[in-house]
Amino acid sequence: MVTSPNQIVAQEEGVPSYAKWGKLAMQETKKRYSNAEIIDYLYIGKESQGENSVEKFKLWLKKEDREFGVYIDITFHSETEEVISIEFEETDR
Repeated sequence: MVTSPNQIVAQEEGVPSYAKWGKLAMQETKKRYSNAEIIDYLYIGKESQGENSVEKFKLWLKKEDREFGVYIDITFHSETEEVISIEFEETDR
């Protein structure tokens, strides 16, 4: 298959802007909940807070017989994309 430069650009544009933050959310969740399996992923959205932005996700995890959700908020500097904090909050829903 031969691809043209236009097709490559279209593929790059098809990657959502939050993809790298979602990957980070999953990596950090796996570190924090090493014995749990991530079984679902939801991108909630992005909020701007002055110079910072917050990318919000919800992951659904399974550990043995228990399933639970984890909200992950990744706060970063909007211009430099330096991570400021990653917050986790468990939920039963």
